[in-house]
Amino acid sequence: MARSMWQPNNVQWWMLAVVTLVIVCAWPPQDDRSLAMKIVNWAVDPAGTLPVLPDPLALGHGDDPDAVAEHDVQVQRYDEMYLKGGWTRKRLELKVARDPFTPATERQVLALIAVVTALLVWRTGARHT
Repeated sequence: MARSMWQPNNVQWWMLAVVTLVIVCAWPPQDDRSLAMKIVNWAVDPAGTLPVLPDPLALGHGDDPDAVAEHDVQVQRYDEMYLKGGWTRKRLELKVARDPFTPATERQVLALIAVVTALLVWRTGARHT
């Protein structure tokens, strides 16, 4: 008699679906942020009104008074909001946040989560047959 192939139950399907969604959102591209970080960056400033701390002036631009004045205004605006503290400070930090690990490390951790989840779902399903 042929054995029927094991099929995940409803809970196991949902577990696989949720972990898959998390992995897809957290998977980082080579030189950019993951979808999850892009969502966080957007969620803290959907209108794009928060200032970003500008990079230091490039060599040679220090002689241009207009460039220096514009840079100083951007830094002053950022500093004013940063000194408010609390949620405003956290939003400024999250607006430019990057993934916590390098892409290679993050991919390895996510692959490990995927494999462990698949094994757990398969193992818990094997007990019920």
